[in-house]
Amino acid sequence: MDHYSFFQNRACEFFPCHKGVDASDFNCLFCYCPLYALGKRCGGQFTYTAQGIKDCSNCTFPHRREDYARVLERYKDILAVVQRIDREGL
Repeated sequence: MDHYSFFQNRACEFFPCHKGVDASDFNCLFCYCPLYALGKRCGGQFTYTAQGIKDCSNCTFPHRREDYARVLERYKDILAVVQRIDREGL
């Protein structure tokens, strides 16, 4: 299956939004990371700001090109959540 695992939005005013990751390797695809749907089971350490915005600055999956594969490895977990939502009509 073909998929994209790397994306950069250098026009973003926050790029790169995490310290410790080189800009050339920074993966903006994490902004669209589906793991937060798993809540505390996501494997990262995201929080929400007072405005309700997801803040992944403490994520245990640094937002590097190669680390998005770890997100894709959790696809079955994500799919189970989506199927439950569909089934329960949430």
